[in-house]
Amino acid sequence: MKISKEKVYDKNGYRLHILPSKKYKTVSIVAKLKSPLKREGITERALISHVLQKATQKHPDVRSLQSALENLYGTGLSSDGTKKGENHVLSFRMEVVNETYLTNQEPILEQALQIFSDVLFDPKVDQDSFDESIVNREKQTLEQKITSIKDDKMSYANMRLIDHMCESEPYALHVHGYLEDFKDITAKTLYDYYRSMINRDLLDVYIIGDIDESEMEHLADQYFSRPSSDNSDDHQVSEPSTKREVNEIVEREEVNQGKLHIGYRTNIKFGESDYFALQVFNGLFGGFPSSKLFMNVREKHSLAYYAASRFESHKGLLLVFSGVDPKDYKQAKTIILEQMDAMESGDFTLDQVEESKEQVINQLQETMDNANGLIEVFYHQMLSGKEMPAADIMDNIRKVTKEDVINVANKIELDTIYFLTSQEGGEE
Repeated sequence: MKISKEKVYDKNGYRLHILPSKKYKTVSIVAKLKSPLKREGITERALISHVLQKATQKHPDVRSLQSALENLYGTGLSSDGTKKGENHVLSFRMEVVNETYLTNQEPILEQALQIFSDVLFDPKVDQDSFDESIVNREKQTLEQKITSIKDDKMSYANMRLIDHMCESEPYALHVHGYLEDFKDITAKTLYDYYRSMINRDLLDVYIIGDIDESEMEHLADQYFSRPSSDNSDDHQVSEPSTKREVNEIVEREEVNQGKLHIGYRTNIKFGESDYFALQVFNGLFGGFPSSKLFMNVREKHSLAYYAASRFESHKGLLLVFSGVDPKDYKQAKTIILEQMDAMESGDFTLDQVEESKEQVINQLQETMDNANGLIEVFYHQMLSGKEMPAADIMDNIRKVTKEDVINVANKIELDTIYFLTSQEGGEE
C-alpha cells in the first residue's frame, strides 16, 4: 500500500524512502540491510547488529556514544534482526526530536544522522578488527538471548515447529544464530564479515516526520551513500520440493503447560490477490478474541490456556499456537483441526466476515499510526514488489466476500503438528 506522499529514490548504493508528515512530533530514521538467509554468516549478522550500536570511531565506547545521543535531547538508537520470508534483515532505528519544536533551532537532525552514519559505516576499529572487549561482551549478551529462548516455552515450541516444518528450507535458520559458531568468531573475523556485509547487503533508508523533502534528500546522500558494489535485489524464495504427509512430532521437556503448535502452508504470499482474503480468514480463524480458535478451543471447551493464529506474509505459513494440559492433547488437536474444517465448509456468518474485515482494517490503521509500523508496511510492500495506496488496501479488504474466505481456507494445507510436553505428561 504505497501511502500517498511517500517518495522513493534510487541512490548511490542505497534506496531512500521519504515521507514528510506533520503527524509525528519526532523524526524516525530506519536503515534496513537485507541479505538471503544462509547458515554461513547468520550468527555473525546477529552479533554485528549488537556490536555496531556500542561504539564508533568518534565515540569509542558505550558511555561516549550514549552521552552523544543523550545530548541530542535523548535521541534513541536500537537494532534487531528478523526474517522476512527467506531473507535476513537487520534494522537500525533512530528517533530524534524534531528541531522545529525547539526554541534554539539547533541542527539536531543532521547531528543525529552523522551519528547514525557512523554507527553503520564508521564503527570503532583498530588494525582491521573490531574492539575485542565489545565483541566478547556482545557475544555474552547474544548467548544469553539464544539460551533464554528455551526458557520461554512458547517461543521455543514455535522455533521447534519451524525447525521441523521447514527443515530443508532457509526459513528454518535461527535469526539469532547458533552457539556453536561463537568459538570461531573473533573480533577480526567479525570485522571481515562486516566489511563484506556493509557493501553487499541491500540498504533501504526510511525517514518519516515533519521534514523538508529536498533537505532530507541532500542529508541522506551525505550520510548514507555507499561506493558502487555488487549488491543486487537477491530476494530469494524456496518452496518444499514435494507435498508431504502431515508430520506429527511430540518432544519432551520439563514444562508446566503443554505447547501444541500447528503449522499450515497457505500457498498465498504478500502482494497476491488472495492476500486480502487471507487476512480476513485469519481474523475469523484465530487472529482475534472473537475467532473460532479462541471461542471453541479456549472458551467453549476450556482446553487451552491460549489459542491463536498468525501468518507469515512472505513465506506463506499459517501458525497456530495453543497452551494445553498434556492430558488434553488429542482432544485439543482434534478441535483445532475441526476449526479449519469449519472454515473450509463456510461454517461462519456474513456478520462474522464483516466484523473480521473491520478488525483487520482497524489493526492496519493502528499499525500505520505508528511511524515504525508504517515503515514496516512500506518495507513489506517493497519486498513483494506490489505497492498500492493505503485507501486501496482498505477497499480490497472491504471487498472480501465469504466465498473468498472459503476459497482461501481450501488452499491452506496442514503440514506439521508439534507438541511440547512434560516428561510425566504425554499425549494420552
